[in-house]
Amino acid sequence: MDDKVQTSRRGIEGTGQRTHRALWPTILAWITVLTLTTVILNLPDHPDAVRFAAFLRLPVEVPVIALLLMVFQGRIGTVFRWIVTLLLGVILFLKLADIGTQSAFQRPFNPYLDGKMLLDGWNLLSGAIGTGIAAAGIIAILLSFLVFLALYARSLRGVAATPPPARDWMRPISAAVSVAALIALTLPLRLPFAIEAGALPYLQARTTLIATSIADMAAFERTLSDPAPTSPAAPDFAQVAGRDVILIFVESYGRSAVEDPRYAPLISPRLTELEEKLAAKGFGSASRWITSPTVAGLSWLAHGTFLSGLWVDNQARYDRLMMSDWPTLNRQFSEAGWQSVGVMPAITMDWPEAAYYGYDRVLAAKDLGYRGKPYNWVTMPDQYTLSALQSMVREKPGRKPVMAEVALISSHAPWTPVASLVDWAAVGDGRIFDTEAQSGPTPQEVWADPERVRQHYIRTIDYSLQTIGSYIETYGDDALFIVIGDHQPASIVTGPDASRAVPMHVITRDAALLDRFRSRGFADGLHPPAAGEVPMSAVKALLVEALSQP
Repeated sequence: MDDKVQTSRRGIEGTGQRTHRALWPTILAWITVLTLTTVILNLPDHPDAVRFAAFLRLPVEVPVIALLLMVFQGRIGTVFRWIVTLLLGVILFLKLADIGTQSAFQRPFNPYLDGKMLLDGWNLLSGAIGTGIAAAGIIAILLSFLVFLALYARSLRGVAATPPPARDWMRPISAAVSVAALIALTLPLRLPFAIEAGALPYLQARTTLIATSIADMAAFERTLSDPAPTSPAAPDFAQVAGRDVILIFVESYGRSAVEDPRYAPLISPRLTELEEKLAAKGFGSASRWITSPTVAGLSWLAHGTFLSGLWVDNQARYDRLMMSDWPTLNRQFSEAGWQSVGVMPAITMDWPEAAYYGYDRVLAAKDLGYRGKPYNWVTMPDQYTLSALQSMVREKPGRKPVMAEVALISSHAPWTPVASLVDWAAVGDGRIFDTEAQSGPTPQEVWADPERVRQHYIRTIDYSLQTIGSYIETYGDDALFIVIGDHQPASIVTGPDASRAVPMHVITRDAALLDRFRSRGFADGLHPPAAGEVPMSAVKALLVEALSQP
């Protein structure tokens, strides 16, 4: 008899152990679903907001999802789990994209406008850290994302498969928590933690952003179809008749380079030195701040804005502008008798957009005759670019006056190696730069340390300014030089919430012409005044007015 009792007791104990072991996958599934859903819905959409406190909130969707997993079974339950997985996957993707675009461009990700940025981001990343490392990193991110979705879907299935006894008492608990959370969401109650809706407001804001972007594009379409643009159709540019006009874009040359306490000790004295050297050669200068439509990249948006006089702050606007007949500054100079030239050392592939701008001649990377080695992503140093402008365009006998748009790129990321000036007569075909191009730390070494990134960045800006000043001293003659930054660098350099302003310098030997700029808000010298910014889109009309007859 005792043996039978003992056997029965062992059977009961074994059954209990098996029951507890069977419940562990369900418990783990519950923990995974509740934790991941809470983390995703609480994840901030800005890198500066990613703090532990941000996750101490209860999204009201968490208990509601738990309740519905208990209620929906069979085919309806399967469909519901797929919807939840896809919805949370989309939210996670958008928030990670937000963090990325906020880090790089200081704005949220826009699904309607930013598709092309994926390719641009790849070009920048692979150029900064190498194609292999960039590809490995992207593959790792994609695999991690897919593994996460698979884990989440599996955990949802585990929750839905909660055994009947546990499901019976989990349903009223989930229902009670859901009702309490909804009441707390609508009433001003004091609780030790916040309760708020996570998914709906975020997706609603994203939908509103897309709708606003569509409306904005419709308005931009109407602007482009306006038969009477705001600037004159045929300016005469009489104030610079017979003289070259050289427009120089300096990559990543923004307000922070001039005013940030980390960089001003180098750049401010450099600007003062350039003022003095140029004054010794008879050049005066005037400067002001202008607001770029972009930050940290997408330089072509700044070029399109400056040269069209329209605000082009996204790729959709830019693409539409390229298909229009809206007049550009380049084309207007060409129609007024100048040879319009685009000097573009960063262009290494076909560039159909050149047709819109109306250049008479385009000198892309392959056309500039550079035989030296590249500086990582940078195809050639700025000094060679300006030397090629001189030898291939400005020194040609019997030429017309030139309106040249030059895009200097030595100050483009990854900012290594840092170029240095040589004697202009020694530039030749660029092979003199080979040793320097292969020296210095690699991009991976520089970008492993944010402080090192900043040091290299500002040294490249310093080099570009020295090069421009030296070129004007040596070859300036009676030309008008307009030097502007295209945009601010990334927030790793500027810090968060930096101004989008960039410097604009006007340099010429014509004192009367400088007076025309002073009367339009420019201050003497190469240091822009502290107050006052105008949008880059307003500068075209300003130039047309200042350079044409009263």
